[in-house]
Amino acid sequence: MALNGKIAVVTGAAMGIGRAMTEILLKNDAKVALLDVNETAGKTFKEALDKQYGQERTLFLTCNVESEEQIKAAFQKIVETFGGIDILCNNAGILNETLWEKIVSINLVGVIRGTYLALEHMSKLSGGRGGVIINTASMAGLGPLPSCPVYTSTKHGVIGFTRAMAIASSLSGYGIRFNALCPGFVNTELFTSIPNKLGQFSHLAEATQQLVEKLGTLTVSELAEHYLELVTDETKNGEALLVLPTGKKYATFPTFIE
Repeated sequence: MALNGKIAVVTGAAMGIGRAMTEILLKNDAKVALLDVNETAGKTFKEALDKQYGQERTLFLTCNVESEEQIKAAFQKIVETFGGIDILCNNAGILNETLWEKIVSINLVGVIRGTYLALEHMSKLSGGRGGVIINTASMAGLGPLPSCPVYTSTKHGVIGFTRAMAIASSLSGYGIRFNALCPGFVNTELFTSIPNKLGQFSHLAEATQQLVEKLGTLTVSELAEHYLELVTDETKNGEALLVLPTGKKYATFPTFIE
């Protein structure tokens, strides 16, 4: 998939991984709609991008992925502005074990909600052009982080949802590929705040730090290169790509449906 002229949507776009996703999409000639609940950070990022790429290449919309109404309105505005949606990156997420219901609401329900609403614009069955949906999961979706059991469960859920939707799309004729990006520890604000967000598992903070020291950390720009592969490589569908500082690996799972 060549990105020239493609329309991409990134949730959680103002900072961290979403910011890097936005930047690499723009570098590859896509137009990008930035969705984020942080209006100040989003507008500041948009202003910086305008200077580099021009105002017409991006659109910022304040959007909470917990709100069906806000996502619906955002997608409608994007379609009216750019003419469609080709790429969706369900990237918004939090890690805070003291707010476990909110983790589930944003990290898992938000991904499902965003996907289903995007299908109304992207699916070939509803007049869309097809495309690709990338869901930000985590290495915690492939192997548990004991200090973050709810975060772990949501990321397992994201991978399961992604894989099921990839098969559903193929069988139904949506024309949409689905892949999950599963980074290790990435040097972002979410990562640096982990020790303060473990709640009843705060006694496991040292064990988590030992794992960080063992595995190392990625920069967002390093991760973005692997994300781009999932977007552009049309052979990738239903994949969960684990990205660590030592390299990348596509996860393997039991398969019951070919």
